[in-house]
Amino acid sequence: MDFAFTTDQEAYRQEVRRFAARALAPHYQAGDRTGRLRDGLVADMAEIGLTGLRVPERYGGQDAGAVVAGMAAEEVGRADVNATYVIVLTALIGDILVRNATEAQCAEWLPPITGGRVLPALCVTEPEHGTDAANLRMTARPDGDGWRLEGEKTSITLGADAHTAVVLARTGGPGPRGVSAFYVELDDRYVTRARFDDLGGRSIGRASLHFDGLPVAAGRMVGAPGDGFVSVMQGFDYSRAIIGLACLGAAAASLEEAVAWAQEREAFGQPIGRFQGVSFPLAEHAAYLRGARHVCYEALWRKDTGLGHGAEAAMAKFWAPKLAADVIHQCLLTFGHTAYSTENPIGQRLRDVIGLEIGDGTAQASKLVIARHLLGRAYAP
Repeated sequence: MDFAFTTDQEAYRQEVRRFAARALAPHYQAGDRTGRLRDGLVADMAEIGLTGLRVPERYGGQDAGAVVAGMAAEEVGRADVNATYVIVLTALIGDILVRNATEAQCAEWLPPITGGRVLPALCVTEPEHGTDAANLRMTARPDGDGWRLEGEKTSITLGADAHTAVVLARTGGPGPRGVSAFYVELDDRYVTRARFDDLGGRSIGRASLHFDGLPVAAGRMVGAPGDGFVSVMQGFDYSRAIIGLACLGAAAASLEEAVAWAQEREAFGQPIGRFQGVSFPLAEHAAYLRGARHVCYEALWRKDTGLGHGAEAAMAKFWAPKLAADVIHQCLLTFGHTAYSTENPIGQRLRDVIGLEIGDGTAQASKLVIARHLLGRAYAP
């Protein structure tokens, strides 16, 4: 058993870490204040391949494995956990399109994404259907040779700023087999957006999108009619582990800062790290972080080797964001009053990772997936 990353993987990790420290970390808190992605952020990330990690080279991508995508998210998460949404969405959507779209569609749609010229979103959640996504109500109504999309999507990550989106809409009867996927341009003449004023993740433009008869050409359907729900859900099977590593990156940065503070800050004539009440919580959370990190990377390794990884990805998704919030909270307490200020990034990290306990699959949904693997579907329908 070998727990080491390859030489090339470690070199890439260091490259991303240097980039994130230089181009992302200095702007992290500004994004929280402005509630906007920094101008040039996506283009900067595209320059080192972060917008095309899971896309083949012939479309301008990196053709990277899932483990490498996770490494990138972990390192970017250390500097700006909100910037990892760009990695997650471009990797997830790239993977969906590569697996389900035609060669001609991929050749047209993917290069603008990998080049950082187009920012995509994934439109699944609706006001009345979040986890119960298969019962969505948005419709794709036949219109000549194409379709018109009508309905509302909500809680869409990057929805306020995205240029394009993979949209799930109902083209047939009830249930998942009545759902098809479309890759569309978000034309403001037919799509009305409303940005949410969020607790955390304020720069990512979470929004509701109302589709008022958006015209969609027949060639914009991804895959066959009725295959949309399954094609998108298959992508979630590993993207959840990437999200887990993004959160753990933010937690690891906070832990390193808290450890340094415990070594430097003095009380009662000695560094506070000499008090077990300070050092033991940090030690405990370091152990938990290592365990969760291994779960995330195992899920991605299994993806790369062609092994089943649904249960492992679900474990990563319900555990890592919650653990990250717990770790960051403890680090805030270690700093004391000096961290209870917007001048310190720890409070923002806490607000930001909490959102990922909800997005991309709740803890309850993840535990249901794990229970099915343990007991069988008859015990966890």
